[in-house]
Amino acid sequence: MTLVPVKTPKLIKKIFSNYVWDVKGNQKVIYLTFDDGPTPEITTWTLDILQQYQAKATFFCIGNNIQKHPNIFKQILAQGHAVGNHTFNHAQGFKTQTDVYLNEVAQTQNLINLSKQNAGAFSKSKLFRPPFGKIKNSQGKALLALGYKIIMWDILSFDWKTKVTKQACLSHVITKTGSGSIVVFHDSVKASKNMQYALPKFLEFFSKKGYVFKSL
Repeated sequence: MTLVPVKTPKLIKKIFSNYVWDVKGNQKVIYLTFDDGPTPEITTWTLDILQQYQAKATFFCIGNNIQKHPNIFKQILAQGHAVGNHTFNHAQGFKTQTDVYLNEVAQTQNLINLSKQNAGAFSKSKLFRPPFGKIKNSQGKALLALGYKIIMWDILSFDWKTKVTKQACLSHVITKTGSGSIVVFHDSVKASKNMQYALPKFLEFFSKKGYVFKSL
């Protein structure tokens, strides 16, 4: 049992309207996002599946993982996906002092910028997603002032939850996703069983309905 819903309520989006929860529009577009990578084998598998469906996504990467797996991060960029910042050590905002939190973000952003520069990817957009979706008001204000877009979500797959079956994970994203939805999966070891079952079926289902998948 979880208090967090699969689909973010409109009231939450309204209260925290300075964060991005979905993308308004009438076109059949879905915004897939992947948190916690890059991860050996799992991220590369994810990239292969996305390529099969000509789908673009946004990868919110942990700085420590970028540092450990630079070639996988380069592969994400080379395939035309967007990347975002997920702190250096997957910091929980509520339990982390603001100055320490901002330092983790800055450390990760430096790695992202360097990799983009080396790859010839000159996008200046700064995307950030708080690990666990938990961020103090002081942290959010500081990041917005630094020019970051704080990306939350419309749909959570719950792929990382061991008590959620792979069938339930697929049902979450199939039944709740719509035009403009920002959907969260994880390219992590913990989530791999559910994600690797649900993602291809999700892509197949919405592709047949005429949806396209774009990065943020």
